[in-house]
Amino acid sequence: MKDKIRDTATQLFLERGFKSITMDDIANEIGMSKKTIYNEYTNKTELVQDCMLNKFNELSAGIDIIIAMDKNAIEELYEIKKFVMAHLNDEKASPQFQLMKYYPKIYKNLRLMQFDKMQACVLSNVERGLEQELYRPNLNAEFVSRIYYSGMNSIKDQNLFPLQQFPIGQLMDSFLEYHLRGIVTPKGKKILNKIINSNQE
Repeated sequence: MKDKIRDTATQLFLERGFKSITMDDIANEIGMSKKTIYNEYTNKTELVQDCMLNKFNELSAGIDIIIAMDKNAIEELYEIKKFVMAHLNDEKASPQFQLMKYYPKIYKNLRLMQFDKMQACVLSNVERGLEQELYRPNLNAEFVSRIYYSGMNSIKDQNLFPLQQFPIGQLMDSFLEYHLRGIVTPKGKKILNKIINSNQE
């Protein structure tokens, strides 16, 4: 029962935002009484926290599986991007900024977890890219990982990148290409161009 509540609530939060979705909306979507939800969760804040922690763990596990496939570093980043986009419903309601505004404590904790995860992933990716001679040998891996994290969070700011002008899928593709073109070797550039061309077909 708890899994069903959490899964339904997560989907609604990501599609329509944290503020607009009420416990009544979740109960109606599942076809149960609101009282049943309150048997599992004391309040909406507790539900939001459980939903976001579960989603983070789900994404982390999926990313770990992709990394374990041992693809080349450039393909790995595109696979991770595709996986994350599929699981966040294109973030139509900009959940990150609603979370920051209405649930700042949950947002702060989640952001720390995201930073640690992304830092580890990008550092690992840079090391692999250097070994494969796909990334420039003079890179500062720590700088690259932090600037990537910073950029990834900035492009989710709809004041800077309004959805009408920058659909999230295209925005993610543009950011990833921008990031990679700054660090690839000529060998890496050939792989990057091949991926971009195949994505446009």
